[in-house]
Amino acid sequence: MSLQRPPLWQIIKPHLTVFDGALSLIVFLILSVGIVTLYSAGMNFPGRVEDQLRNILIAFIVMWIAANVSPQLLLRLAVPVYTIGVTLLIAVALFGIIKKGSRRWLNIGVVVQPSEIMKIAMPLMLAWYFQKREGMLRWDAFLVATLLLVIPGFLIIRQPDLGTGLLVLGAGFYVIFFAGLPWKILVGLFVAGAASLPVVWSFMHDYQRQRIMMLIDPTSDPLGKGFHIIQSTIAIGSGGVAGKGWLMGTQTHLEFIPERTTDFIFSVYSEEFGLIGNVVLLVLYLLLIGRGLMIAGNAPTLFTRLLAGAITMMFFTYAFVNMGMVSGILPVVGVPLPFMSYGGTALVTLGLGAGILMSIQRHRKLVQT
Repeated sequence: MSLQRPPLWQIIKPHLTVFDGALSLIVFLILSVGIVTLYSAGMNFPGRVEDQLRNILIAFIVMWIAANVSPQLLLRLAVPVYTIGVTLLIAVALFGIIKKGSRRWLNIGVVVQPSEIMKIAMPLMLAWYFQKREGMLRWDAFLVATLLLVIPGFLIIRQPDLGTGLLVLGAGFYVIFFAGLPWKILVGLFVAGAASLPVVWSFMHDYQRQRIMMLIDPTSDPLGKGFHIIQSTIAIGSGGVAGKGWLMGTQTHLEFIPERTTDFIFSVYSEEFGLIGNVVLLVLYLLLIGRGLMIAGNAPTLFTRLLAGAITMMFFTYAFVNMGMVSGILPVVGVPLPFMSYGGTALVTLGLGAGILMSIQRHRKLVQT
């Protein structure tokens, strides 16, 4: 007498319970919007949609693995992952591969970009650091945390990779801020940062200075350095209230928008779906951030609260900086739009972050407080 096999759904269902329903739905909706937009933006780039679907599958697998990893294991991995990341960044500075004037990659049998590791390793390390000093926080603890943040941040920015450097510094800053950084110190840092701008300007690369100047007046070089911003803002504005319609964007299909499948995909989306589409997308990102902050607020330990809060605000930084730069209110720094821009590395990093949030939510009742 043969045993009847259970339905496929009953086999798969236990493996899907690790996913947080609300967070998964929001990510799925943003990914869907991204694929629809990428299909239009990448019509002259054969294989982009197929490649992105593969990237999504990889990110999904990474998300599932991360959702199964307990916060206790993440706590134990924090120092080794941070140490490996900083070591690889030093190796990049000494032996890294140079492409387009930047030394960002390292060949260790496969070509890797260690700065991507630090987007997650940085908040992991600082959350571990403050967890170990819970109840004993003094000003010197924040000083040590700042040093732990500045070292990899400096190594990344000097590659040069200002976009990734800002994301790593931002992720670390959020942990320090959520840990209870006094407002007096925060105001002091702001004043010191503003006072140091002339010094920072002198150390910036020429192309970085040009990007800032183009932010102030892109029309000073409309066919050169200002071309990206001018064409992007034209596309966003021409979308109007309801947009020109899917596949009907003239700026997009006449190839006026540069990097339209990656950093400037928001320009394509705005032109074709208009203000209404932008409001829908903003609501999705607000829901993503809101769900992440809810998970952080319900987390049982200082480590998980800081980690969840920092990862959530990293999503915010991605979206804010990307939308700001393509709209002409921030300098162009090469930050992708989360879960929408074409590319595997950033998508996997975002999937890893979402998986960690799901792990924290799933294990919140199992973690000893």
